[in-house]
This record gives sequence, structure tokens and C-alpha cells, in this order.
Amino acid sequence: MCDTHHNHDTTPHKGLEHEGHDLEHKNWSRRSFIQALGIAGSGSMFLGSNLISASAPSPLTAAVAAAETDNILVLIRLSGGNDGLSTVIPIQQYDSYANARPNIYIPESKVLKLTDDFGIPTYMGSLEPLWGEGQFKAVHGVGYDNQSLSHFTGSDIFANTDLTTTGFSGLNTGWMGRHFEDLYPDYLINPPEAPAAIQIGSLANLVFQGEETNYAFVTNNVDQLEQIAQTGSFYEIENAPFDDCMYGDQLRFLRGVANTTYEYAGKIHEAYERGDALRCVEYQDNGFARQLSLLAKLIKGGLGTKVYMISMGGFDTHGNQPLAHERLMSNLSIAVNNFYEDLACTEQDDKVLSMTFSEFGRRIFENGSNGTDHGKAAPTLFFGSGLSGSAFVGDHPSLDSPNSRGNLEYTMDFRNLYGTVLAEWLCVPRASVEQHLLGYQYQAIDLGFNCSGETFDDIAMDNDPPTLPDTPPSPDGTDPDPELLNTIVHTPYYPTERAPHIHLEMPFAAHVDIELFNILGQKVGTVFNEMMLEGSAEINIRERMRDSLSTGKYIYRISVGDQRMSKSVMIM
Repeated sequence: MCDTHHNHDTTPHKGLEHEGHDLEHKNWSRRSFIQALGIAGSGSMFLGSNLISASAPSPLTAAVAAAETDNILVLIRLSGGNDGLSTVIPIQQYDSYANARPNIYIPESKVLKLTDDFGIPTYMGSLEPLWGEGQFKAVHGVGYDNQSLSHFTGSDIFANTDLTTTGFSGLNTGWMGRHFEDLYPDYLINPPEAPAAIQIGSLANLVFQGEETNYAFVTNNVDQLEQIAQTGSFYEIENAPFDDCMYGDQLRFLRGVANTTYEYAGKIHEAYERGDALRCVEYQDNGFARQLSLLAKLIKGGLGTKVYMISMGGFDTHGNQPLAHERLMSNLSIAVNNFYEDLACTEQDDKVLSMTFSEFGRRIFENGSNGTDHGKAAPTLFFGSGLSGSAFVGDHPSLDSPNSRGNLEYTMDFRNLYGTVLAEWLCVPRASVEQHLLGYQYQAIDLGFNCSGETFDDIAMDNDPPTLPDTPPSPDGTDPDPELLNTIVHTPYYPTERAPHIHLEMPFAAHVDIELFNILGQKVGTVFNEMMLEGSAEINIRERMRDSLSTGKYIYRISVGDQRMSKSVMIM
């Protein structure tokens, strides 16, 4: 029978004087606690029998943190092994690609050609505006020597950077965990004021794991983090479903620990409330979009967390790959585009870099189930205006010289990307970066940002837009002043959903020729070809093209004298 005078205070380190309770609680390991709750990470830890809660940082951590950049990193895990050849399509190797995949290749008519050499599927077309605005880079052939084709080992290697891994014997710390361990040496006593990192899903992933603790505030799914963000707490304590002493006390204790452990819950809630008031984009209603929507609110609300990790599953496409991959990458492309539009509303898009990663790529050749099997190299995608220009980076692996199992051989060690992000985006000194990468002397890659001031080694980069045919000289033979040519203003806009217009401001009178091209660089017609006086004009594309255009992305090009100006436009 329970002691009727037993104190049911839900604060874990108070009350619960019953000797059996104390002994039982002391014997609960942090791991079993995590498993019981389905959550991990914190800002509050057990040290012996004492609970240490989040508090103001010590002078040491404050000094270290003060040296940090304001930049934010979002890691996007594509769980299952993303197919690189259905993500970045090598146009110069298109015949080899199509021959290897007769039933699942992306037809040329559904390839969005971003340069003469590379394109993406049209179902990823929501990334085209980011490309046009210089906010999208893809790095070819990312992998490592003797790449594991195991989901578990492959995931661990991309998290712990330990290439000595055999089976499950790899290092149990992650590259970001080692970074935060160095940044916050007294983390267990004085955690930072905001969570060092926030992770949604992938509980077992090692990315943020250090020697002593996991440095991320982790929830099992987006529903849990949304509940914390909206309410400021995780579990209701007062109305525990069990009335008996044993289970009621244990449940109240666990919930009390959870809510105290989640000392950061209140800070997340406050940031969420501030960010929610600043939302300006409507996201899709799917799990991945909800994750990015929530991150945007926390970032806009000034939470102060520097690294986030989110996940999207379903990439283990052994069968029926075309439909599955289209759904996944369409959702990713739309959500990423919405995310950066949302951040741009508060002019924070230049401070947020996103990068994808996956445990491996997939093979060149299709299998017998309209899918692809576990492979090696795959592209890593980067997003954000901090990239300072769009491009395809590095050397694409050859499709004509696969290994004996039909795998693409890697051309870019993934640790070079990790090192570049740590050193050039998060401004971590090279010596520390190489320590976090287990002694690997990384090659810094020019991704458009440069915190260290190091000179980057030359890496192949393809950022040229599709080649458009030359335009003949103006019929009237005029040759406008070159300085005035640079002051011409043009922008697409949409007064109604189906009426795309071009707003054109001319600082002088001249002959203006406006041609329209599809995304493959093929001319589809002339929108405008006549003299225009000084002033502005609104040019209705659909009306002038006699409503003959199908829905999709197009490129208009304005030619005035020797000046060529182009932008993309959506035809609804």
C-alpha cells in the first residue's frame, strides 16, 4: 500500500522521499528514459542524482559563443538513399543514362535544363526560381572510399565521418557533436541559452552526439515539436492516467523530468509565437513542408539556434521508383522554395544555408522492379542566397565506367563539404574543423561563402544558363548609349493568375525585341518587336502570344541594341 503522506510534487529532485522510489529513479538510465519518452537531447541532464537545468551560459561559453557567426545551417536528411540520377540529370551523358534505365529514365521533354550540361526533372521545377536567383548549387558525385551500401552503417559514416567503420563498430560521436563539444566545454553545467541544435526525427542518428551527451534538442517527429512550440510544454502532468502509486508516480516523475529537461520549451514557444506573427507564405500540408514551416517560425522568431536537422523518408526506391521519387522531390522542391520565400520576407534568407545528405546513392542500372538498388555516389544539394550564385560543382561521375556492380564512383569526398560548411559558413578555425573530422585534411570547396579568407582550389563549376540563339541586330540600326542600356528596368508580374505581364521601363526611345523560350532554350515565339518611346509599358505575354502557351516555366529575353536581358516567368 502506498504511503498516503507521500509527496507527489512533480519536480524530479524534490519530494518522492520513499526509499523505493528514490532507488528506482536513480537506476533509470538516460537511455531508457529517452526510449520511454521517444525524445532526446536537452539542455538538462542527470549528473549523479542531481538534475542540472538550462541556465545562463558561463563566461567561458559566452565568450566562445560571442565569436560565432549569425549564420544558420539546416541539414536535410533524405533517408533511404536518394537516387542521384533522378535528381541531377547529366545531359551530356543522356544516352548512357536512358539506355541504363529503359523503363524509369526521365524523358527529355521532362528535363528542366539549367545549363547545357545538367538539368533536373520538371517535377523539381519549384527550384528553378532559386536557380535563377543564385540560391541553388549541386555538388556532383559525393561519397567516400569503399562506400558502405548498408542503411545503418552508411548513415553512421555520414554522421560520424569514421571511415574505419566495420558493421556496427564505428565511432559513437558525430561531426556536429564534436563541434558543439568543443564550442561548449561546460555544456552539462551551463548549457547555452538557446538549444545548440534542433533535430526532428532520426533519433538514432549520431550527427549531434558527443562523448558526454547529445547536443541537439530532439523530438521524434514534427507533431511533438509543434506541440512544444505551441504550448511551451511536452506532457500534461496533473492528469496522469494511472491512479495507483507505482505507475502513477513513475509516470508523473517521467513527465516532470521531461518538462524540466525541456527547459528550452519555453524559449522555443516564445520564438514560435514571434515567428508565427511574421509568417507570409502558405506551405503545403505534408510532413516535410510542416518541418520547414516550423523552422522558419523559430528562425524568424529569433530563437538563436544555429543548426537544425530535419528528415524526409521514403528514398529506398527498390520498386516503382518514378512515382515515389516524383512525389518526394516535388514536395521537397516546393517546400524549400516556400522556406526561402518565407525567410526573405524578414530579410533573413541570406543567413540560412540548407544542405541535403543521404546514406548512399543508387546504381546506374534499373532493377527488375522499376526501381534502383543501393549504390554509391550521389549529389549534395545546397540552398540559400549565401551561395552567391547557382552552379553545378565538381566532376560528374562517368556513366560509362561504373564498377562491377554498376555503381557511380565518387568524385567528391563528403568530408570536404562538411569541412567547408564548418570553416566557411559557421566560421570554425581549420585546426578545429580537422579535429572534428577525425584528422581529415579537407579540401575547401568554393560554394560562394568564405569566412576564413583561404584561397579555394579550382573545382569544375558549370553555372552557364542554357545557350539561347543569337539575336540579329536591331532593324533600325540604332546603337544606344551603353551606359543607358544598363538602366533599363524589367520584371515579370501577375495581375491575374492567368495573365503574366512584363513591366518594362525604358530610359530612352529604342527598338525593343522580346522573345520567349522554353526551359530547354528553344524559341517559342516573339512577344514584342517594335519601337518603344521613353517611359514604361506593361506587356501581356499571353495576349501577345495568342493564348497558345502551355502551362510551365519560360524564359523571356529582351534585346535592345547589344544589350541582352532575361528572366524566368511562369505561364499559368
